[in-house]
Amino acid sequence: MITHIQGKLVEKNPTDVVIDCNGVGYFLNISLHTFSHLPSTENVKLYTQLLVREDSHTLFGFSSIEERAIFNLLISVSGVGASTARTMLSSLSPELIRDAIVSEDILTIQSVKGIGSKTAQRVILDLKDKILKVYGASPNSSMSSNTNRNEALSALETLGFARKQAEKVCDAFLKKQPQATLEEIIKEALKNL
Repeated sequence: MITHIQGKLVEKNPTDVVIDCNGVGYFLNISLHTFSHLPSTENVKLYTQLLVREDSHTLFGFSSIEERAIFNLLISVSGVGASTARTMLSSLSPELIRDAIVSEDILTIQSVKGIGSKTAQRVILDLKDKILKVYGASPNSSMSSNTNRNEALSALETLGFARKQAEKVCDAFLKKQPQATLEEIIKEALKNL
């Protein structure tokens, strides 16, 4: 199995890249999360996952080992294929997906296009224990910040701001200050929207 590819970035698109590794061009499917983390330099390293299906061999590239691990967990859930997992990683950061699963935040998972209530519940049911075992995350620590985040997003949507843009601003602030109060999140978001 190919675990990573390092080489010259030949082609860069939001959904895929081509990396030249010693004269061989590898086509890798990527998420928007990985796309946003690709350096502007020519030399790149992406962690990979090769999916072998009856009709195709598809190579996926990830900016971090954690993103690849979350992808593999997601595709292990019945009803979640590689395309849906990539869409989830394009809409939400790996940390946010992990926290949403641990805190059983169905709304965050459902905010991804193509994920319904049943699929979101299945993702949480199948993956919560696995994520707790691997990452040792405490559901209580991430639950309060997720609750504050969701309430802040609801308030910002009520004020007329686009959810996607509000999520970016809130998530950026919560990365710096994970224990921020609801008021602090909203104030910071209003400054940056």
